[in-house]
Amino acid sequence: MRGINLLSQAYTVISYHKHTLPNGLRVIIHEDESTPMVAVNVLYNVGARDESPDKTGFAHLFEHLMFGGSANIPDFDEPIQKAGGENNAFTNNDVTNFYDVLPAENLETALWLESDRMLSLNFSEQVLEVQRKVVLEEFNETCINQPYGDVWHHLADLAYKVHPYRWPTIGKVPKHVEDATIEDVRDFFYKFYRPNNAILVVAGNVKNDEAVCQVEKWFGEIPAGETQDRRLPQEPPQTKLQQRINEANVPVDALYMAFHTSSRMDESYYTTDLISDILGNGPSSRLYRGLLKEQRLVNSIDCYLTGSMDPGLLIVEGRPADGVSLEQLEEIIWTELDQLRNESLSPRELEKVKNKLESTHEFSESNILNKAMNLAFYELLGDIELVNEEINHYRRITAEGIQQTARKILTRENCSTLYYRAKQQEV
Repeated sequence: MRGINLLSQAYTVISYHKHTLPNGLRVIIHEDESTPMVAVNVLYNVGARDESPDKTGFAHLFEHLMFGGSANIPDFDEPIQKAGGENNAFTNNDVTNFYDVLPAENLETALWLESDRMLSLNFSEQVLEVQRKVVLEEFNETCINQPYGDVWHHLADLAYKVHPYRWPTIGKVPKHVEDATIEDVRDFFYKFYRPNNAILVVAGNVKNDEAVCQVEKWFGEIPAGETQDRRLPQEPPQTKLQQRINEANVPVDALYMAFHTSSRMDESYYTTDLISDILGNGPSSRLYRGLLKEQRLVNSIDCYLTGSMDPGLLIVEGRPADGVSLEQLEEIIWTELDQLRNESLSPRELEKVKNKLESTHEFSESNILNKAMNLAFYELLGDIELVNEEINHYRRITAEGIQQTARKILTRENCSTLYYRAKQQEV
């Protein structure tokens, strides 16, 4: 039976209305009568890349501080829960994102909460100390006590020499958060968490005009901050293989291979994304099928992109099976990468990976929170219409384009390799 070509079918188009308040807050409304719910998403254009090298982990600290109480609201969870909703947040290298999902008739509860913490946080020593302890405990749990938890500290530092992507979102060392003062926190807040540095999306069972009026009511009087002129050091091209060995108390050895790729807005990003899917996305991917399923050379294998706004990384990571060394695993992976570089992809494999990507995309767009997040992110990228048009970038990718991109990025001189060895137990 012939496979269904999803790429020839229509896909969901997301409609939206754009507005900008006098204070610079960008507002996007998406009307969806098929749901009784509404999602409110506030994206701040600040992440770990905006930190000073001697004060890292601040963006992540603020993710927690923003739940520690604001000018008029001591607790964020109780009001949203009473309104039948839920909220959460995440931080990465590029952005800090807060979101609320609740019944549409309670939209103003979310707008009230988000506007008050945009207006001003509760800057107190007590709140700072509580959230500082939470962040430091998270550092201990995820980076120090968890096996392979500090991998990104090693790999990012190995791959990047000047760009602030060289430290992880949680920070380089706990001391930077330990030493944070109220003055540091206040300065960071009023520099980045301003309406003119944010994008607000309301998506769900709302009417554009009514939603805009409510947004203006709650956000219109918040003063704008200074315009940010982000001038980050650009990472120079890597010209030789970078290698590092780290030993730790982990169950088994692990191998990490990082290749420099383009920025998120570069056209080659889409081809590189497909390459990562071809190599490591799911049981039918090349590395999984060849190294794990057929040859049993690894216990796990994966390939993915960081997807960062500035030039990022394609990561291959694997843990060898018993009797297979890290050196052997690395050469086996290079054999697979060389095959992708030197042999053209078959039409069937190319169609299959595109079909899988589009079905994942279509499923994701059925969720109002995902739509809200995507609208905010593409607006931040500078082209909100990518929310509807990005799939066409993938459709245009050819087997020749994949081979050309693979030859460009999957090279030894563009690779940073981390051997994460398990310490030998003393008898």
